[in-house]
Amino acid sequence: MKTGGDFILKGKSQSELEEFFLGIEQPRYRARQAFQRINKHLSASLDDFSEFPISLRQSLAEIGAFPELQWLQSQREASGVEKALFALPDDRAGRARRFEAVWLVSENRRTICISSQLGCTLNCSFCATGTLEFRGNLETWQIVDQVYELIRRRKETISNVVFMGMGEPFHNYENVLRAARILHHPDGMNLGARHITISTAGVIPGIERFIQNREPFNLAISLNHPDPEQRGEIMDIDRKYPLRELLIVARRFTRELDRRLTFEYVMIPGVNMGPSELRQLIKIARSVRCKVNLIPLNTDLHGWRRPTEEESSSFYSALLDAGVMAFNRGSPGRSINGACGMLALKSAS
Repeated sequence: MKTGGDFILKGKSQSELEEFFLGIEQPRYRARQAFQRINKHLSASLDDFSEFPISLRQSLAEIGAFPELQWLQSQREASGVEKALFALPDDRAGRARRFEAVWLVSENRRTICISSQLGCTLNCSFCATGTLEFRGNLETWQIVDQVYELIRRRKETISNVVFMGMGEPFHNYENVLRAARILHHPDGMNLGARHITISTAGVIPGIERFIQNREPFNLAISLNHPDPEQRGEIMDIDRKYPLRELLIVARRFTRELDRRLTFEYVMIPGVNMGPSELRQLIKIARSVRCKVNLIPLNTDLHGWRRPTEEESSSFYSALLDAGVMAFNRGSPGRSINGACGMLALKSAS
């Protein structure tokens, strides 16, 4: 049987799988069988492909068609929140390539927060991931396998997936959107598009492409400071894609796709929680069809401190009183360095 050279089954669309199987003189229906085995049944090995002849399974194994993420370790809170550490083979320089994903638990949700890059290309002042060396984009299968591996180990179903882990998703646009489409596919997990959220620090070309393609998934934008002159001091991306231009494309998103977006706002006392910032944030929220997700600062970079419960509650209440749709879900995973902004390949002390 012809094998057609190295080919990875994971992370492929059904049409790509069809082309592969036809190329190795296998029937077209093998593509759907493989897609469902990988993305619906979450098979952990080619041995699970019972529909395939043993000879075909052996040939696929010989060409490395079914690679696996290396699960290094995990840490779990009493709440059930769990942070998983994965690894890929070392790069040519012999440097370890590791990344993290987090299983989040709330009253009526089970959410997996997944990574899209090894490290990050940005340097947001409040985010520990930005302190890591950037070592490349994750491939599509490496993104979706974070979800599958956690589900297999937890033996639980999920309600949501958020692309809010390590990396800037829109700097790995193709692989991230392919991963989202696979998770959404009816022959796979069939996860609703509104249960998949892609977060960006404000990569305007990526948002424009998202709008042009009319992607059905949720969009979240990390705002974190409402002042056009000051946002760049804590988010270096603002120097390339300024807040004024970002808000224009945000309004275009809500108008052309007729959907609400989310602004993520990390609360940092002395930086973005004063009366002036509050007024500016309210003005922005009233000008864009949005909801505001408030996140208490979780890192201690630059000597900044986490807001007190009273400070967070006061800021949150002020937004609600102004008619802004806002949420503050706290910091699940903080005790295991798994909360927002904390993913930096560190173990809990």
